[in-house]
Amino acid sequence: MNVRIVGVGLAASAVCLSSYSISANAHGFAGARFFPATLMTDDPFVADEWSFPTITWSKDADGVAGTTASMDIAKRITSNIAVEVAATWMELRPPSGPAMEGFDNLSLGAKYLLSVDPAHETIFAIGGDVDIGGTGARRVGADSFSTITPTFYFGKGFGDIAPASSLLRPIAVTGTIGVGLPTAARAPGGPNDTLQFGLALEYSLTYLQTQVVDAGLRPPFDRMIPVVEFSLQKPLDEVSQKITGNISPGVLWAGQYMQFGAEALLPVNRASGRTVGFIAQLHLFIDDIFPQTVGRPLFGA
Repeated sequence: MNVRIVGVGLAASAVCLSSYSISANAHGFAGARFFPATLMTDDPFVADEWSFPTITWSKDADGVAGTTASMDIAKRITSNIAVEVAATWMELRPPSGPAMEGFDNLSLGAKYLLSVDPAHETIFAIGGDVDIGGTGARRVGADSFSTITPTFYFGKGFGDIAPASSLLRPIAVTGTIGVGLPTAARAPGGPNDTLQFGLALEYSLTYLQTQVVDAGLRPPFDRMIPVVEFSLQKPLDEVSQKITGNISPGVLWAGQYMQFGAEALLPVNRASGRTVGFIAQLHLFIDDIFPQTVGRPLFGA
């Protein structure tokens, strides 16, 4: 299963690999600022896009090695509203005993774009997702209950707050703040409500070249965006439980039609994992590949 997913993803990448330009009319822009699709935290834009595949490997606090291969499709209903669906295949290898594999619960999401300010390179959105309980395999830990996570999304570029020649101008931050609400949370011994916080610190070499100074970078480096992501969770019902999550340094490469990304997964503490993992993703911009057909909103321009 995982080999098939990787193979199809690589085939799709070959179709788009030749493009290095980024259109100013493409999704993800606030003025001159392009906000890429981040790997561990959701970006604040609504778009027609397809992440396929996203591959992760990590090892949890109990020493169980986990490999996942996931697919995420987002579709705009209007220019400001998008829905998405995500499915994830998992393989778990405990230190002793046989490996287990199967699908995690299906996830459905929606996002509403509140505002985009081109002059100040800012963007705000609201939305969330629901993990549908019982749609995945219990043997890989898929919950029998659903979890609803309302979320606030934001993005901010430094282009308007630093001098014109400052090397700080290519910096941008995006982030999410949400609360996971399990439908079984109020049952005796049920799961906790969870505060979920994500932050991505980005440095766009494309912005550096086009808006600050021509540093002489050539392909593929002129389309790279070094990034550090923080993905953290904290149970709200149990004060004694620790914050868990990962710090993920890596790099993104963004062209007009697609994006590659790869990051390390560094556990923030022992409760988060035992070793360094990784995540890699191929992300397709459907609204740029097919702007006149399936890449258009269903309603409106």
